[in-house]
Amino acid sequence: MVNKMSENLIGTIKTEGLTKIYRVKQKKGLFKSEIKEIHALKGISLDIQKGEVFGLLGPNGAGKTTFIKILTTLLLPDGGRAFVNGFDVVKYPYSVKKTIGVMLMGERSLYWKLTGRENLEYFAALYHIPSRQVKKRVSEVIDFTGIQDFADRLVETYSSGQKMALAFAKALLNDAPVLFLDEPTNAMDPGRAIEVRKIIKKLKDEFGKTILITTHMMHEADAICDRVAIIDKGKIMALGTPTELKQTVKHRGVIELDVLGNNIKSILPELEKIDSVEKVVYSFDSNNGELIKVRVLCERPRIALPEVVTIFSRHSAKVSSVNLLEPTLEDVFIQYTGRRLSEDTREGDGE
Repeated sequence: MVNKMSENLIGTIKTEGLTKIYRVKQKKGLFKSEIKEIHALKGISLDIQKGEVFGLLGPNGAGKTTFIKILTTLLLPDGGRAFVNGFDVVKYPYSVKKTIGVMLMGERSLYWKLTGRENLEYFAALYHIPSRQVKKRVSEVIDFTGIQDFADRLVETYSSGQKMALAFAKALLNDAPVLFLDEPTNAMDPGRAIEVRKIIKKLKDEFGKTILITTHMMHEADAICDRVAIIDKGKIMALGTPTELKQTVKHRGVIELDVLGNNIKSILPELEKIDSVEKVVYSFDSNNGELIKVRVLCERPRIALPEVVTIFSRHSAKVSSVNLLEPTLEDVFIQYTGRRLSEDTREGDGE
């Protein structure tokens, strides 16, 4: 049971200077190796309030999953402290586990030779839900999450998105006051991802859950989070509501271009010399290896646009489309890191 000292802290998450270092053996020459230290978390301090949907926004390798694994007692920190529902995660891991629901990206705890329903019944027993209530609770969760269509099929027949949906349902079994959802819509089709976001909002609005969600999708954080922390290379770079964060780039605009041509990357430094341009980032289109998407964050984009197009034209690069956009959380991330969210920053076998 939760003791009286912790009652006022149910539904809260607090970290103070949280650090985590991975030590990875790397080969150095034919017969030698060395230990490389990867600093996954670098002094993370956050205070998440009861009934809040809090987003941790960052690319793969930023430290998001490491952070959640410490808060859910799956990893020990190397420094700092963390509290969930008033319990120190290192000193009282069992008390923490009893009061949280967890969904981790790449969920590996599902049993493929059981149906989805049988999986949920098994995990309900592990959560110490009374046996006479298990079937009723499992049916409630299946209906609530909308997985009726495949709940009675073997998990080995599930798509990746259906496995994620079952993992999401599993996290809700014990009706915990705090939920940790690590990239919850990853691998889901757009329709199911939208439904999961609606359920997350309902869990907060109607049931008062505190939800920590990690994501690398800015539109997801913008849609469902009360506050967002931008994390990059183990550090919190910015913190606030989505509106507050976008206000930091409110006097700027975005020119987004699709460009075809050779050596386009070598042209980009010229764009940065334009007076009103602040940041220029690019990414390759996954469906067309020659197409580069260029995003230019600048003041007065309509004035800067002709000069931007002229530079590409001078180098015989073909601009196939141009859009003038309002800044998004992606541009906030670019502002603080100089990189796009889609970049993978993992080192070795860290996160």
